[in-house]
Amino acid sequence: MKRALPPLNAIRAFEAAARHESFTRAAEELGMTQAAVSYQIKLLEERLGAALFRRLPRRVELSAEGRRALPLVTEAFDTLAEAFSTVLDERNPVLSITTLQTLAVRWLVPRLGAFQLAHPEIAVRLDASNRLLDFDRDDIDVAIRSGSGEWPGTVAHRLFPIDFTVAVSPALLARHGPLESPADVLRLPLVSPTDPWWRLWFAAAGLPDAETDGRRALSLGVQQLDATAVLAGAGAGLLSPLYFREELRDGRLVQPFPIVALEPNRFYWLVYPKARRNAPKVRAFRDWVLAQIGESEAERNTVPTIYPQ
Repeated sequence: MKRALPPLNAIRAFEAAARHESFTRAAEELGMTQAAVSYQIKLLEERLGAALFRRLPRRVELSAEGRRALPLVTEAFDTLAEAFSTVLDERNPVLSITTLQTLAVRWLVPRLGAFQLAHPEIAVRLDASNRLLDFDRDDIDVAIRSGSGEWPGTVAHRLFPIDFTVAVSPALLARHGPLESPADVLRLPLVSPTDPWWRLWFAAAGLPDAETDGRRALSLGVQQLDATAVLAGAGAGLLSPLYFREELRDGRLVQPFPIVALEPNRFYWLVYPKARRNAPKVRAFRDWVLAQIGESEAERNTVPTIYPQ
């Protein structure tokens, strides 16, 4: 059956211009001139007999007809992208993952061997960094990131909350004496004292006015590095109990108070483009990660909370 479709170039120009709300940025993305994008959209409008954009001084915005058309056009492009990505997956069975450094070292990497045993046909390439990558620009299949979970054009599965507690080393306690109340933490050297998590933890401990800024101390910016400094006795630090449960369990780290604070409205998420949601290697990793989360939630309840006197 012959399909009475408008020219594909005109549809591509419309979708890019609508997404960017700019003919100029659409032209940059498509490798065309701004005049060529404008011409393609004009052809499409003439074909449809309706204006898809309102031309305003220095900008454009979708008309009512354009707003109705955009979701359907976007879905069609996602379906096309998904169809071709499935073909590419069969030729390139490498799963590219990006995630945060501490999450990679402390949670994901120790489990990846089990994933590859379950899926020997899939190779894994891991980017462990805190820099944000772009699915459209970078060769990445899935990401594990922190945030609100609202990233346009993606599917996001909530994994676990961003929680943290004060941890110290036995050597630090030996030097500074036992901690009787959360206020005693303020007399210790702190690792990364400008971290906003400190304010949240002290508020959860009933000390909303506690001040940690202005101290001369180590500011490392990565939880894995903070933990190394805490283990060495450099000071008290804020760590996620799930990542360091073995050190807490065997006494290398001590959690002096059973206070675990949460970063409000933020979680760790498994994220991938909607166009990739049915790619076999993405589906396999998604199902495996979500199964791991159930096990991790059970592990949270095995971490001791009070240090021995």
